[in-house]
Amino acid sequence: MERVVHVPLGSRAYDVVIGPDLLAQAGKRIAPLLKRPRVAVLSDETVAALHLESLRAGLAEAGIEMEALALPAGEATKGWPQFTRAVEWLLEQKIERNDIVVAFGGGVIGDLAGFAAAVLRRGVRFVQIPTSLLAQVDSSVGGKTGINAPQGKNLIGAFHQPTLVLADTAILGTLTERDFLAGYGEVVKYGLLGDATFFDWLEANAPAMAAGDMALRVEAVARSVQMKADIVARDETEQGDRALLNLGHTFCHALEAATGYGDRLLHGEGVAIGCALAFELSARLGLCSQECPSRVRAHLKAMGMKTDLADIPGDLPSAAELVALMGQDKKVVGGKLHFILARDIGEAFVTADVPQEKVLEVLEDALRQCA
Repeated sequence: MERVVHVPLGSRAYDVVIGPDLLAQAGKRIAPLLKRPRVAVLSDETVAALHLESLRAGLAEAGIEMEALALPAGEATKGWPQFTRAVEWLLEQKIERNDIVVAFGGGVIGDLAGFAAAVLRRGVRFVQIPTSLLAQVDSSVGGKTGINAPQGKNLIGAFHQPTLVLADTAILGTLTERDFLAGYGEVVKYGLLGDATFFDWLEANAPAMAAGDMALRVEAVARSVQMKADIVARDETEQGDRALLNLGHTFCHALEAATGYGDRLLHGEGVAIGCALAFELSARLGLCSQECPSRVRAHLKAMGMKTDLADIPGDLPSAAELVALMGQDKKVVGGKLHFILARDIGEAFVTADVPQEKVLEVLEDALRQCA
């Protein structure tokens, strides 16, 4: 059932291994990369309580010792205080240039640990062992690492590719339904941005995948990772095509900022709502038929996901304030917001040519439904 996706980046190429029960094989997989038999693991308290001893046992099978630091779970960890704590702990562990840092957790830990590895001794290698669906299909692949600033999300970071990614799909069974579905927001994004046949496949198979079918989970993760790997290989540092992976994210990041990066809105939930809004905006601009946003919403609703601003608990700021929050986004170039819009399902493109009043109109209509 195991699948391997190769990310072809020359001397920094690596494999993403996808399948169940990879934790037990972690030692065997990581040992060939090590100069000495020890690793430093950064994790979070939730993942550590569930899975850290399984990882320790998997590494011990190959005679590898492990030191671990568990940071608090949640998006709030992805800032200077916990980042400083992680880097100083790694230095205390006397991590050398030839050693490996293991990022063992969801997207927050992967981003923070990857950035710590990027700056430690001007760059040490790291291995991603992503434990959430979102991290397995998106944040663990491609080398984007970083932390959040008070001014916005992911504004401090570096491109630093992992040496190996182990995506153990059996771990997904321990996720809450909400966390699994939030990760699914990133899966469905791949079909929407560049592969209509994958979206068709998801419409047919995603309910059974969410219910626990392991073969379908491996297939969905592998297809998502393959798409990301292809795009990253063409455009590693996001000068062109890679920006397509931000479908839904311009809206999403503004909504995350508006809700305080907390439990009110998980990142993948914001991506799903953002994708629905991006297709709605595309339809209003006459780029695609109204059938497209309707189909996107119908599928997200069928999966039991958040699809509209009305699904976010609590009050939201005005449309004008949300647009202002978008202005802090990394996709601002020359002061102009870049949106990822679509001509159809599977046909996304990047543009800066979006009238602000249309964005306001879409958000105002969406907010009206919250009343």
